[in-house]
This record gives sequence, C-alpha cells and structure tokens, in this order.
Amino acid sequence: MTEPEHALPVSGIVLAGGRSARFGRDKLAEPVDGRPLLDLAVEAVAVVAGDVLVVAPPDVDPVVPAGARVVHDASPYEGPLAGCLTGLTAAREPLVLVVGGDMPSLEPAVLSLLVRALEASSSDATLLEHRGRRQQLPFAVRTGSGTEMARRLLAQGERRLGALTERLTVRSLSEGEWRPLDPEARTLRDVDEPADLPGH
Repeated sequence: MTEPEHALPVSGIVLAGGRSARFGRDKLAEPVDGRPLLDLAVEAVAVVAGDVLVVAPPDVDPVVPAGARVVHDASPYEGPLAGCLTGLTAAREPLVLVVGGDMPSLEPAVLSLLVRALEASSSDATLLEHRGRRQQLPFAVRTGSGTEMARRLLAQGERRLGALTERLTVRSLSEGEWRPLDPEARTLRDVDEPADLPGH
C-alpha cells in the first residue's frame, strides 16, 4: 500500500457492503490491471489516510491491501448509510473520508482537498459539486457529528447515504476548486455494470 503523503487526521472508509446486483457478480473482486477493483479505491484512500477501513457484509472477508482493516456490518445489506455508520464507529481519527469500493479512479489530490477544506471550515462535511449538483461520493465528514446523525437517521428508518449530508452542515467544493486537480472528473466514476470497468 502506498505510504500516506500527508499526515492528515483522517480515517478512510471504503464502502464494500453492497450486493453488486446490477453487475451480476461480485464486482469488487473483478480484476483491473491484474488487481481487484476494490484495491484501487483502498490504495487511493491510503495516500491520504493512515487509517483505512473496508466495510464488508458480516459473512464476507475481502482480501485487502496490507495496512487496511476490514470491519463488518452488524446485518447484511442494510444499505450504505448503515455501512457508513459501521465505519464511523470504528474510525480512529476525528475526520473521516468516505468513498465507494467500486470507484476505480479516485484522485488522491481531490480526496486530500476534501479533507483540508473540512479542516479549515466550521462545516460538518465537505463534498464535490459537478454540473451544478452535489455528488454523493466521495465526501469528508467529522466523525462525531457524522456518527450522531447517521444513528439518528437509521433509527428513523432512513437507508440512503445521501441523507447524511442532506442533514449536516455542508461545504460544497465547486468545480473550479477541484477540477484543476482532476480535469476529467475521474474521481466521480463508479462501476455499476461490467461495461463501466476501466478498459471497457
């Protein structure tokens, strides 16, 4: 695993608890340049975060790059908000960076910008704007306020990950702030179907 470039007070959460229903098989195990898709997200996060957690279903033990920790959801397939809470509860740092395990081309410089912007603000979370819309992933969040709000939302029956940042105080990074670091917006790509894999 790549050594962290920055000593940022951040844990990284890589969400890996989905069913891969649209993909038809375990997409996170799909090889990309000879490595599982999941590894690409983990390694990008590890450039920024010294503490990296992969959140998996209770009956799944993914093989992850050295240095990452696997934590398990209490129940299988409860949705990404529950997975995020699992990661927040296990996080060691005051800030958390959240990404999807199916995001193969995360740009570490953009992830670092999210964390630094959160550090410098009074907001609970930071996220990216793209074409005038807030993007669900990746985002950075304060561990304390994120954990409290996720618990409250889940108790109300909410399962959407986006509900977390909808209810927190958020600083959105405009495209003018982050696109110079990632001109093709590769950070926002995810894999839902086989055709979305890099090289297809």
